[in-house]
Amino acid sequence: MNKRNIVKGIFYALLIILLIISFIPFYMMIINATRSTAEILRHGFTLLPGRSLIDNYNVLLSYMDIWKGFRNSLFIAVSVTILSSYFSALTAYGFAVYKFKGSNALFVTVLVLMMVPGQLGLIGFYDLAKTLGILDTYIPLIIPSIAAPFTVFFLRQFVVSTLHPSLLEAARIDGAGELRIFHQIGFPIMMPAIATMGIFTFIGSWNNYILPLVVLFSPSKYTLPVMMGALRGSQVESNIGAMYLGIAISVVPIMIIFLFLSKYIISSISAGSVKE
Repeated sequence: MNKRNIVKGIFYALLIILLIISFIPFYMMIINATRSTAEILRHGFTLLPGRSLIDNYNVLLSYMDIWKGFRNSLFIAVSVTILSSYFSALTAYGFAVYKFKGSNALFVTVLVLMMVPGQLGLIGFYDLAKTLGILDTYIPLIIPSIAAPFTVFFLRQFVVSTLHPSLLEAARIDGAGELRIFHQIGFPIMMPAIATMGIFTFIGSWNNYILPLVVLFSPSKYTLPVMMGALRGSQVESNIGAMYLGIAISVVPIMIIFLFLSKYIISSISAGSVKE
């Protein structure tokens, strides 16, 4: 028993050390956002915050409307997350529940597309968006998210391991339609996996830099990563504290998402691990 307690204590100590190591970069970022450039260069890392937060904030706002970029990124990320989650769940449910001619070939196609980097089709996507007249709009950033191969693959595997066919048969016997079965039985059961993929989809959309940079031309429509990229080479770049502040503002939504929804990641990973 004593040996078990020692092992458990060592395990928890390692976890605490890992937590501290992981938290240090974020803490440094927040602390440096409150310090002036001179303080950062003179003293390096410190545990105590500075008094230049307001000055850094004013410098940042003098060059760009960071909250406009924040709202743009939030609108795009939320729209992408909702569309990707719903339509990927619908597609994954179809692959898992219905067996039709060519279903395996279609699923293999999804797997192949999952392995192809999206950057390879960037030029063709730009030409298509130009032909359709949707450049400098949010449509090219939101609508393509409906097709999310990895999300479909992940949700399909989740459905196969958790959704028992007897539930569907019972619903059909009671006279429920297929869409009603999906919305009232399939979708709720898939919620842990949907929430998990929603987290990664939101983060991926929030951090997306290349595609918004290519399809957006109006500064008022820029997302937050594009605005932060525009700071390089500007007068703001010389103010290290203002740069840290802008980065901190861009990271806050991601930290909040992980803080409140991380439990769904654990539940979706453990789902199906215990068989009756």
